[in-house]
Parts: sequence; C-alpha cells; structure tokens
Amino acid sequence: MAIEYLGLSGINGPLVVLEGVKNAAYDEIVEFHIRGTGNKKLGRIITTWEDKVLIQVFEGTEGLSLENARVRLTGHPMEVALSEEMLGRTFDGIGNPIDGLGPITSDDRRDVNGLPMNPVMRQYPRNYIRTGISSIDGLATLIRGQKLPVFSGNGLPHDRLAAQIVQQASLGEDSDEKFAVVFAAMGVKYDVAEYFRRTFEESGVSDHVVMFLNLANDPVVERLITPKIALTTAEYLAFEKNMHILVILTDITSFCEAMREVSSSKGEIPSRKGYPGYLYSELATLYERAGIIRGTEGSVTQIPILTMPNDDITHPIPDLTGYITEGQIVLDRALHGQGIYPPVSVLPSLSRLMKDGIGEGYTRADHQAVANQLFSCYAKVGDARALASVIGEDELSSLDKKYLLFGREFEKRFVSQRPEENRTITQTLDIGWDLLGLLPREELDRVDTKVLDQWYHATTVDTASDTLQRADQASA
Repeated sequence: MAIEYLGLSGINGPLVVLEGVKNAAYDEIVEFHIRGTGNKKLGRIITTWEDKVLIQVFEGTEGLSLENARVRLTGHPMEVALSEEMLGRTFDGIGNPIDGLGPITSDDRRDVNGLPMNPVMRQYPRNYIRTGISSIDGLATLIRGQKLPVFSGNGLPHDRLAAQIVQQASLGEDSDEKFAVVFAAMGVKYDVAEYFRRTFEESGVSDHVVMFLNLANDPVVERLITPKIALTTAEYLAFEKNMHILVILTDITSFCEAMREVSSSKGEIPSRKGYPGYLYSELATLYERAGIIRGTEGSVTQIPILTMPNDDITHPIPDLTGYITEGQIVLDRALHGQGIYPPVSVLPSLSRLMKDGIGEGYTRADHQAVANQLFSCYAKVGDARALASVIGEDELSSLDKKYLLFGREFEKRFVSQRPEENRTITQTLDIGWDLLGLLPREELDRVDTKVLDQWYHATTVDTASDTLQRADQASA
C-alpha cells in the first residue's frame, strides 16, 4: 500500500531526510511531487532508523524545499518495464526513453537489483564473441558469459574502441543465434554521447542495440542506477528471450566517483582514496551478473571500461576490478603516442577463459598455439629493445635484429588496424603466422611440430604486408 507524507525534515546535497515514517523498507522507491509545478522526482531509501529514513534523490534535489514536497512511498524497489521493443531504443540513466518514440508498454517489470545467480546453476563459459579486433580476438579472446574489462586512461581512445566493438561484435561467421548489445554510458559528455548515437545509426547496428545514456550534467546519483538498469535489461533478453547479450559499461570510474560523492554526503568513514569500504561488493554485484544459466540458451557477457586515474593500475578501481573479473584488456599510452590504434598493450592483457572457448570447433585448431607463440616472441622483443638502447641497434646480433623487426611489424600489422576494419578470426591468425614467419623456425618453441609443419612459412616484410592488404580488402 502506498503512503504519502507532507514536507521534508532535511536536505543535504542529493539526500533527503524524512521523519515520522512507518513500515519503510531499504531500497524502496519514493516519489517526490513538487506542489505548484507538477514535477515529479524519484528517489530510493538507503538508510532507515527508528521512524526516520534517508532518501537518495535520482534527479537531484533542485527545486525541493522542506515545505513544497509531497512524498509517496511506493512499497516496491526500483523497477523497469522490459520488452523486446527496447532493441533499437535510447534511454536516459534511469530508463526513461529519450528518443521521442514514447514509453515502453509492458506488464513485465523487474527489480533493477536483479536476483543472485545460483552458482550451482551456472554453466561454464564456452565459445567466443568476435569483436573483429585482432589484438582481442587473437590474444585475449572474449568468451560468452565472461566479464572482460578494458583498463584505459584519460585521453586514450576507449570510446572509439567501445563504438567499434558495438559495430563489429558477432557470434562468428557461421552462427545463426540471436545476438544483441546493451550499451550503458555513465557520466559522459554530450559530444561523446552524440558520437555513440550517431556512429551506431550510421553503421546500421542500432536496431540490435539498447542504449542507456547518463550525461555528465545529469545528477550524480543517477549513475548509481544506470548500470543496474542496463544489466536487468540484458538478463531479461538473455534468459527470457534466449539471446546472447554483450553488455558494454563505460565508464566504471564515473560510477565509482558517484558512489564516493554520495558516501561523503552520507558522512560515511572513507576507505582507500576516499572511496567507501563497500566499493568491492558494489563492483561485484555488477560484474557477477554476467554468465550463463544452465538450461537456458542465452548468455550475458560484460565489457566494463574504466579509466585508471593517473594511469595507475594499482588504484582501487582497477585493482578491485581485477580481483573480480576474468582478465583485462590494457590500453597503452606509449602505443597511442606512436599512432597505433587500438593501443592494446599485449603483454599485460589476458583472458583467463580464453583456452576453453577457442581451438577446433570454436575458432581454428591452431589458435592457442599462435597466441602462445606471439606472446613469447613479443616478450623477447622487449629484451632486444632494452639491449639496443644500451649498445645501439647496429651492435645487435642478427637474431636480435630479427626480433626488433618482428616487434615493429607486429605492432604495425597485428595490433594496429583501422577503426572501421573488421577482421575475421581466420584473417587474424593468418596475419599472426606471416609475422611468425619473419623469425627462424627454431625460435618458435611454443608450437607443436605438427602445427608448424602445417602452418609455418618463412616470410618477408613484403609478404606480411600483402597478407594485411588482402585482409583489408576483405574487410572493406
């Protein structure tokens, strides 16, 4: 039963205190009706004690005063109306349509906090999602049901990378299963939001994308609910409509900053870097909503994108994210400075579930061998570059010079690709073999002899260039 109260007891930033409340529940949604204006705001109860409640106002407390508000307790948590009609639609940070196409009409409403996924019913992630980006598909493959974050930094092209993944992501060349993307942006500038919207429309992929946009000038508190609404939508499409859903969340750092700001307003004792002590559990409640439930045909896969403050990978946000997720894609500022896109730093990037979703029957039988050997050879490139910086490149041995050549070509032809270039897994692996052909066969010690006999061929720089040009033409 909904109960209404007149007036407020206190306002502090995005928080409101209401006294004389009976039978209020934690996480219950509250409606604020501002007298004389017809405006309505939403909030949720975040603390209760005796007959007092502390309410978080989603749209901010502008226009609210102690006397002009009529408060209505709805008796239920935050819910969102769900339907397949959401595909191709754009919503704000709390799920209201902003594309001018009207509200979603559905009797199916779900609690945005979701339900815990029973660990016993979880199915181990198998098979892969192709992004069309060689450094991800070849070396840190995204597996269905996985959570694979992107660690970026201010000024790095993570927005362009996110847009490219949305445009190119698929279940592979031969799959006929249903696939869609849920994209949620938190605290982004207006021009960035327009870039995402325009890019998806112009590329023709918007019909299978559900987009949630929380802008930088929107109330901070909204950012705390945006990823939960996006994940609730993804769970509905995956487990009710049997679709494979890729969820992209950007920027998780904005979500955590909003959490820190609200925590400070509540007067909570801060933990590391001023973030609340429950930062880990809040991130876990988001990330752990990825997965596959046994007996269903769908899956929820996550790519959370976060910007590391000062490029510090030990900062609490990337640090705690690394504990919860199954690998990471790391963007490198030095590669970005060399004009390489996407500037994926190969050596610290990994996908812990990659081995179980690639190979024969999934990608290609030689995939794991190629990935292992490329990692090994590129690690030796670092040693050769360090030596060259001391004694000079002319004094290096012929083998070290070959490793330097391999490193330059690897970054230029494998890691780097055009923003609109969509490579198949076959093209990615073929480019890898051409690059390995720049090195003597006896240096390839991570590949079985039978695999080498089938795929190894000595190459030159021109041969590697020809293969890349053929891949470019095929992509075009």
